[in-house]
Amino acid sequence: MAVEIRFRRPAEHEQLLSLLTGKDGPFRANYEALLFAASLGRRKERRVPFEKSGEGIRYALVENREYGDVLIDLIAAAEVPEDAKILADDRLGERLRIFEEYANGGLHCLQAEINTRGSRDLVAIVSSLVLDALTPTADTTEDPAVKDMLDALEW
Repeated sequence: MAVEIRFRRPAEHEQLLSLLTGKDGPFRANYEALLFAASLGRRKERRVPFEKSGEGIRYALVENREYGDVLIDLIAAAEVPEDAKILADDRLGERLRIFEEYANGGLHCLQAEINTRGSRDLVAIVSSLVLDALTPTADTTEDPAVKDMLDALEW
């Protein structure tokens, strides 16, 4: 009998995940919210370990979605760029732990945004964070590869 692979979600953010995936939330499922949160956590360099977790989420849910498992692999590869073997099949557990911790960090960032803005309009908050990530900065526009890409997009 094969073991079903699952990844954890931080118990301290169960209420936030419910809001993010609720009727007025920007995501349809917890795994979608966690994929976004992990990306946000990585961007903000917020990797936060945790012990207590809610119900696990089947890895197959992200594995069967376009780019879900690729995102998990990319975050892990970016975390330990000197270790190409992080992408080996037998190190999936380690990649998932890195993903979980960045997702937790991203959820902390989202909660801080909610607290700072005093707003419960999660769609607007998530949209704002996405736009912030897409807005060129002095650092990115000085990178020739990024500058060429932005010029091609006419930004």
